[in-house]
Amino acid sequence: MADAGGAPNARRVRIPLRKRLLVRLLIASVLIAVCSVAATAWLAVATTTRALREEQGQALADDMDILARLSGYAAAHPDWTGVRATVRDLSARTGRRIALTTADRTPIADSAPPGASLPPRAAATVDPLRTDTYSEPGAQLSGTDPRVVGPYRLTAEERARIDALAGEQQGCFTRHGIDTVLTRTPSGRTVLTAADGAAAPDYVPERCAEGLYNSLTRTEERALTALQGQVEQCLAREEPSLGRQLFLVPALTGPAPRTPGPEPGLIMKGEAAAVRVAQSCLGQARRAQLDPYVAPVAELFLGGGDSATGPRWNMSPANKTKVVGAAGLVLAVTVAVTAVVATRLVRPLRALTEAAQQPPDRHVRVPVTTRDETGILAEAFNDLAERRERLEAQRKALVSDVAHELRSPLTNIRGWLEVTRDGLVEPDAELLGALHDEALVLQRVIDDLRDLAAADAGTLRLHREPVAVDELLAQVAAAHRVAAEAAGVTLRAGAGERTGAETGGAGWLDADPVRLRQALGNLVTNAVRHTPPEGTVTLTGRRDGDQVVLEVADTGSGIAPEDLPHVFERFWRAEKSRSRRTGGSGLGLPIVRQLTDAHGGSAQAASAPGAGSVFTLRLPAAAEPHDG
Repeated sequence: MADAGGAPNARRVRIPLRKRLLVRLLIASVLIAVCSVAATAWLAVATTTRALREEQGQALADDMDILARLSGYAAAHPDWTGVRATVRDLSARTGRRIALTTADRTPIADSAPPGASLPPRAAATVDPLRTDTYSEPGAQLSGTDPRVVGPYRLTAEERARIDALAGEQQGCFTRHGIDTVLTRTPSGRTVLTAADGAAAPDYVPERCAEGLYNSLTRTEERALTALQGQVEQCLAREEPSLGRQLFLVPALTGPAPRTPGPEPGLIMKGEAAAVRVAQSCLGQARRAQLDPYVAPVAELFLGGGDSATGPRWNMSPANKTKVVGAAGLVLAVTVAVTAVVATRLVRPLRALTEAAQQPPDRHVRVPVTTRDETGILAEAFNDLAERRERLEAQRKALVSDVAHELRSPLTNIRGWLEVTRDGLVEPDAELLGALHDEALVLQRVIDDLRDLAAADAGTLRLHREPVAVDELLAQVAAAHRVAAEAAGVTLRAGAGERTGAETGGAGWLDADPVRLRQALGNLVTNAVRHTPPEGTVTLTGRRDGDQVVLEVADTGSGIAPEDLPHVFERFWRAEKSRSRRTGGSGLGLPIVRQLTDAHGGSAQAASAPGAGSVFTLRLPAAAEPHDG
C-alpha cells in the first residue's frame, strides 16, 4: 500500500510541451513580434510612398505657383528691377531655391548666396506674352497672359464710370430675377458675370441691353486703333489681297471672368490660308503692342547644386538586407526577453503547484520572493494555508469543546440515574431538581449551538417590531437583577449621555426584542460572572447620530490585550482552567456578535486588566412610531 506522502506524486501529470506556459508565452511573443514587424514594415512603406507622392504633388504645385507669381510680376512691370523681394518671399515660403536669369544665364535675382552654381537645366521660361499661367491655375497655356494689359489699363475716371454702369446693369438683371456678380479684371474694367461663374448671363432682358455698359472707353479705343494699324501693315506685307477686309471686334469680357478686355478678334472672309495669315499678324501686332509694358523674357531655375536629388526610398538589396536584419534582431530580442520573463513567471507558479499538491495536514508555505502579482499570489496562498491550519485547529477544538460541554451534564445525569436505579439514593425532590438543572444546562448548550448554526447558514429569523431602548434595558435588568444580587453585584440600567440635539429617551430600534434581550442578557451574564462581589455592572443606551449605542460595562478583572481579539470566538475562554460552571460554555459572546450582525449592527469589546470591560453594540436607529 502506498503511503500518504506518495499520493500527491501519484497525482502529478506531465504537462505536454505545447501546453506549457513557457512555450505558450514564447509562441505568443514570436507571433506578436512577427505581426508587429510586418505591420510596421508595411506601414512604413505605405506611409513613405504616400508621403513621397504628396511631397511631389506639393512640390509641383509650389513650382506652378512660383511660375505664376513671377509671370504676374513680369506682366505688370516693364523690367525685373524690384523682383528680388518677390523671389526671397517665394523662396522662404516654399523652401526652394529660386533663380532668374536672362537667356545667356546672366543673373537677375537669386535666393541662394552669391556664387552658387545653377541647376543644369531651367525649370521654365517666364514669358507672359507667350505663356498664360493665370487663366487656369496649375497649367501653362499658350497665348498671352491676361494680366498683361499694357495700353488697355483704364484710368481712374474710366473705372469709376464703368463701375457705375456695371452696378446699374446688375440692378436691372436683379429686377428680372437673374443673379449676377461683379468682377474686376486686371485692366480695371468691371464685368458682369453669372452667379455660377460663367462669363455672362445666358439670357439678357431687352431693357438691360442699352449698350452703355459694353461701350469702349477712350483708352481702349486708342489701343485698338493702334493695334488695327499694326495689323494692317502686317497684312500689307504678308497678304496684300486682304486689303481693308479686316475688322477688329473687342471681346470686353473675354472667354472667362478672369480674362481682361478688350481681347481683339477678327471678322473677315476669305480662304483658310488667308485667315491663318491674318491671325498670325494679329498675334504679332498684339505682342509688339504689349512688349514695352512687360519684363524681358527670363529663365527660371528651381532647386540647387550641380547634382540632381536622388530617390528618397529605394528598396535595393542593401535596404532589403537592413529590413530583414532588423526584423531578425527584433525577433531574437523578443524571444530572449520572453524566455527570461517567462522563466521568472513559471518558477513561482511551479513552487505553488508543488506546495498545493502536498498532503493537507502539512500546511506547506511557499517563499515570497517578489512584490508583483506572483508574489501577491504566493502571499494569498500562504494566508490561505494559515487560515486552513487555523480552521483545522478550531474545528478540532470545537469538536473537543462540544464533547466536553455535552459530556459534563450527561455524565452527571447518568451518574444520578444509575445510583437511583441501584437503590443507593432515593429519588426525592432535591435529586430531581439537580437532574433538571443539568438538563437545562444541556439544553442551553444545544440551543446556543443551534442559534450559531442558523446564523452561519443565514436562516436565523428575526421578528422585527418597534422597540424602545429604555424599555429594553429595563426588561434585561429586571431579568438578571436577582442573579446579580445573589453574586453580590450591583446591576444598574438607564440612558447614557446623549449627543447632538437628542432629548428624551435613548431612541427606538426596528429589531427583534427577543433576540436583543438574548444578546444583552448574554453580555450581562458574562459581566456578572467576571465581576467580584460589591462590584457594579452598568447597562446603558444612547443615541449617536443615526445609530443607537448599547453598552454593558463592569468593574471586573478585565481582559488582557492579547486576549481581547479572541473574545468573540467560539468556545474561547481567557482562562483555560475555568470549568463550564465558572467560565461559561464559550458560546455566549459569539451569539452576541451573530445576533448583532443579523440586525445590521456591530459588536465591540474594550478592556484593560484590573479596569473592567465594556462591550458595545451599535445598531441602526429607527424613527419613533406614531399611534394611528
